[in-house]
Amino acid sequence: MRRGFGIITAIIIMMTIATLMTFMIGLSSSTVKQTGDIYLKQQAELMLRSATEYALLAISGHNNNINCVKNITINSSNLTAKVNIWYLGNGISGCTQVLDNGVVTTDSNMTAIIDVVVESNPALSTEPIRLHRRTIQKP
Repeated sequence: MRRGFGIITAIIIMMTIATLMTFMIGLSSSTVKQTGDIYLKQQAELMLRSATEYALLAISGHNNNINCVKNITINSSNLTAKVNIWYLGNGISGCTQVLDNGVVTTDSNMTAIIDVVVESNPALSTEPIRLHRRTIQKP
């Protein structure tokens, strides 16, 4: 009678330990996934800011009398940034991206609306990351 009770007790203890180990492995894998998602989101936020600064640099180094910078695409292994640029102001010839050319003040002339969208590679994560930022800048 004692031997049978000992076997049942051993089986119950082994099942309890197996259940706890399964719970711990599941918790550990979800923590690793969350850490990876947080890292990718931080990368996306930095790329969002960098793409905006890069667009300002491209606008300021471009001859806007001939044409204008309309779109910029920046690719990395994890993320893709798509930049669309619209302009406000007079004296922007050859550009189809002018929203309003009735600006009368010289301080507001050649103002750029920079629209940046950063998206993660869908193969990297089950939860895709998509960030959007729209700024009004004076290059």
